[in-house]
Amino acid sequence: MSQVFEGYERQYCELSANLSRKCTSAAILDGEQKKQKVSEIKAGLDDAEALIRKMDLEARSLQPSVKAMLLAKLREYKTDLNNLKSEVKRITSANANQAARDELLESGMADTMMVSADQRGRLLMSTERVNQSSDRIKESRKMMLETEELGVSILQDLHQQRQSLLHANNTLHGVDDNIGKSKKILTAMSRRMSKNKWIIGSVIAVLVLAIILILYFKLAH
Repeated sequence: MSQVFEGYERQYCELSANLSRKCTSAAILDGEQKKQKVSEIKAGLDDAEALIRKMDLEARSLQPSVKAMLLAKLREYKTDLNNLKSEVKRITSANANQAARDELLESGMADTMMVSADQRGRLLMSTERVNQSSDRIKESRKMMLETEELGVSILQDLHQQRQSLLHANNTLHGVDDNIGKSKKILTAMSRRMSKNKWIIGSVIAVLVLAIILILYFKLAH
């Protein structure tokens, strides 16, 4: 959840509770004291409306999943603000008669405060549910990030293994080339040795033949 929204939310809840107390005290006042108290309440209502607008803007700037939850919570706060406005209207339009004020305090105001307390209880429950949902979303995001990091690590390992295989393949090709060259050299050497054997054999045969001829002619004479 947005920290900015939570800050506005805390300010509104504190202001709403303060205005509710002022409405209760204003209902039993009269004359200038009542006018002053009502004036303070109206100024507080303006501040509350400003906070509602700020929360609305902040909620609409967030992601859809969080935005929907915050707007639902915001509707509860708007209802609470409307109830406070209704209380102020009843206070300002009340008859100056003490009995009427007492009756208003015992019936209408009591019922309104009960409704407000019930709504605030629902607001707190809604806030708790939204916070729990926000925690689950944060946990899901954390798991997604960890999974993404694991995937990146695996891809890097696979890339390194691929590079190693390519290097080994290139090394094998180099060995094959060297073996081929060695085979050619050995073949050439074998041919030269065979050729040299024939030459040496021919030379030996000529020498033997020459020796035999020499011996023959010496023995014949």
